[in-house]
Amino acid sequence: MAFIIYLGTMIKLVYRVGLVAAFAALLAACSGSPLEIKPSERPLAKSTMMLLGKKGMDAGSPIFIRIFKQESELEVWKARADGRFYHFKTYPICNWSGELGPKLQQGDKQAPEGFYRVRNSQMNPNSSFHLAFNLGYPNAYDRSHGRTGQFLMVHGKCRSAGCYAMTDALIEEIYALARESFKGGQDAFHVHAFPFRMTEENLRKHRKSRWYGFWRRLKEGYDHFELTRQPPEVGVCNRQYLVSVKFLDTRSVRADAPCPQFVRMPAVPFKPDVRTETAGRTVAPGVKRRMLADSGAPLSPSVSPTMSLGGLLGGMSPKRSKPPTALGFGD
Repeated sequence: MAFIIYLGTMIKLVYRVGLVAAFAALLAACSGSPLEIKPSERPLAKSTMMLLGKKGMDAGSPIFIRIFKQESELEVWKARADGRFYHFKTYPICNWSGELGPKLQQGDKQAPEGFYRVRNSQMNPNSSFHLAFNLGYPNAYDRSHGRTGQFLMVHGKCRSAGCYAMTDALIEEIYALARESFKGGQDAFHVHAFPFRMTEENLRKHRKSRWYGFWRRLKEGYDHFELTRQPPEVGVCNRQYLVSVKFLDTRSVRADAPCPQFVRMPAVPFKPDVRTETAGRTVAPGVKRRMLADSGAPLSPSVSPTMSLGGLLGGMSPKRSKPPTALGFGD
């Protein structure tokens, strides 16, 4: 009899505890308590959406990315209805490793340079470096030169061993912009990684570099976009990049073989409209821990002149006198 009374008491207690837990959960739901959202699934910030609207851009429209090592900058461009790309925002690259010049082999801790394409399958929402996307190194050109390495990324955590590292806050926005472009139907986006802004003045400063000829080829892609505001189609044959060409027989194209017949694609110049250019260029605040002088010698870690507390989120303190330990995906 005592056991039956004890059992009944326990049942009532469990029932009451269950009611309390359910009531607490209901209160939390009604009070709007947010559930944690994975970084890869976080929506674009209200300020980002407002900037897109101000610049006449759709969140799902195609994107194009340019990277400049010496300046430690990553640009995101967005397409408008006219098929041309317009500048959305320039982001400071928190850290990158190596020197000016392309990546040659696994272990050289060199960030790649060249023309790359990123598909949805190259996006990494579960990266140990917050978020990441794979540049696609080595591409056909790299392989034709026997270059090795893997997992060369743009990622967060401000640490690099061959990658381009952003702060966590900035990679979240860049990742989300890319994610939305895939949702909007973009098959792949171009990433052009340059040693510096490819002006004639900058090339003259580096005319004695062993990479001068390679950089002249990269400049063709840079110039095409500057002229047309459209990323060029890039082919590889005879172990060289060919910019804005169409092969007459694509089946015979091999990166390490002589070039088959091709025709040059016409470059239709972009005519800027004052009404569509009034929003100007936007620069995100943030940390730049790696800057190069014109000579190629590393400078002390620095902070972008537009630095703000918001740009430090996910990054490292600008007061450190030494760059962070080189850690990253590819090396």
